[in-house]
Amino acid sequence: MDRRRATVYLIILISLLAGLITGRPFFFSVAYAFTALLIFSLLWAWSGVNWLRLTRQTRARRAQVGRHLEEFFSVRNRSFLPKLWLEIYDQSDLPGHRASHVVSNLLGHQETSWGVRTLCVRRGDFTLGPLRVVAGDPFGLFHAERKISATSRLVVYPPTFDLFDFALPTGPLPGGDAVRRRTHYITTNASGVRDYVPGDSFNRIHWRSTARKNRLIVKEFELDPLADVWIMLDAERTVHAGEYDPLDVEANRALWEDKTRVGIPPTTEEYAVAIAASLARYFLLKDRSVGFFAQGQRREMIQVDRGPRQLTKILETLALIKARGTVPLEQLLILEGDQLGRGATLVVVTPSTREGWVTAAHRLSRRGMRLIAVLVDPEGFGGRAGIRQVAMRLGMINIPVYIIGKNDNPQIALSHPRI
Repeated sequence: MDRRRATVYLIILISLLAGLITGRPFFFSVAYAFTALLIFSLLWAWSGVNWLRLTRQTRARRAQVGRHLEEFFSVRNRSFLPKLWLEIYDQSDLPGHRASHVVSNLLGHQETSWGVRTLCVRRGDFTLGPLRVVAGDPFGLFHAERKISATSRLVVYPPTFDLFDFALPTGPLPGGDAVRRRTHYITTNASGVRDYVPGDSFNRIHWRSTARKNRLIVKEFELDPLADVWIMLDAERTVHAGEYDPLDVEANRALWEDKTRVGIPPTTEEYAVAIAASLARYFLLKDRSVGFFAQGQRREMIQVDRGPRQLTKILETLALIKARGTVPLEQLLILEGDQLGRGATLVVVTPSTREGWVTAAHRLSRRGMRLIAVLVDPEGFGGRAGIRQVAMRLGMINIPVYIIGKNDNPQIALSHPRI
């Protein structure tokens, strides 16, 4: 394009010089014609990126690894001049998101649209946009750019797997004040009745009391006598192993397109995150109260709760967490374990082969807390050996142990404890 424009400048200059030397009007006419061509091309290129309406629609601001993100784009020409070609560049940082597009021959007051379907291969927080629109003139002399700076945030959750039969914790019947804890969930334990207030669900109405009192009466419920479940993710930097290139989109896509392989990047960090997410989903679907804590870039703690909102909180935390922690697992068990109530269940997800944390786990077990260990074997990822010795020590103190190796199917491995 620069070479073409330089050629036109050279023609104009030569024509002017020839006109001045010879005095013939033909050379001046050539110079005027090419000057008019430059002005026309410049205005055409400028109009190509103006009088446009570009719309971007994303179906959801939340996605999940292994699933597709769908976006729809539309461009409308708001002028009577045709747009010969438009190059629309998407500057999103979502890996493999090929939303850039070329629109050709968009006539006046017409609209065109297209869709993009992207397989999410990496968890995290990403930005969709901005967009850059490039247009030119019919002669290829000028091009104009326009940047649309609007962006939106996309959170990609880690993958989850349907578990068949994980060790379901039980809890003793609570007594004293614990029985009188009210809950907005409908449980099998009705504690009393009260007057209806706007916002109460109709399935909470106690019809016999309503008929007797001649006004709406609803039931109140107490928490089920089941143990709270806490999931602890070991995010210490030194215990994790495995490497992969998060920017290698083709290799990451192959993990999910190959049905014979486990679609998790080959690192203990990604395996541990996927396992923690699957366990949280499993217990919440069983209507259990679930909490979460980890020590990654910072301390993460989500108090126990139930329902889909709790799952969303945990998945968003797991989407952003990185194995950059400096607190060892044994220290984390001592600091955080003392805050958990007696009778609670603690599920520890770790690739740590240090046997020191087993002592801390035994201490919590003797206090009346039930522990379950999910061990990601780092040896298959190029890390340290010794996870079997840790599992044997945990088995000696009656702590159920699940061992997950590289390329193991989590649905099968988490359905039956190894020890």
